[in-house]
Amino acid sequence: MAESDQETISAVALVTGDMAESVAFYQALGFEVTYGGADAPFTSLRFGACFVNLAFRDIETPVLWWGRVIFHVPDVDAVYALAVANGFAVEADPRDAPWGERYFHVLDPSGHQLSFAKPL
Repeated sequence: MAESDQETISAVALVTGDMAESVAFYQALGFEVTYGGADAPFTSLRFGACFVNLAFRDIETPVLWWGRVIFHVPDVDAVYALAVANGFAVEADPRDAPWGERYFHVLDPSGHQLSFAKPL
């Protein structure tokens, strides 16, 4: 099977109570809006070949831990620097894991945990 024919996860859909804040967060980390935007009820953002779809719902409290979305990126430390520069809630500095990845976690404005990683 050719690499382009492999089955992959195309997108992850997340709920947000504040579309403008969420769109600004993802854009600050390097995601590009491909549909919708800060005032839309639905927004799709691309990061390389990965997509995050945001759906607005009238929620008042952030989501408690539900799992994690993992994005493989070419430079974990560069994405971490963007997160820190924007004052986002990073959980720890990037580190090399025993399972063979360099990674860090950050929470989006709705409380979703994102992991940015690179295989070592």
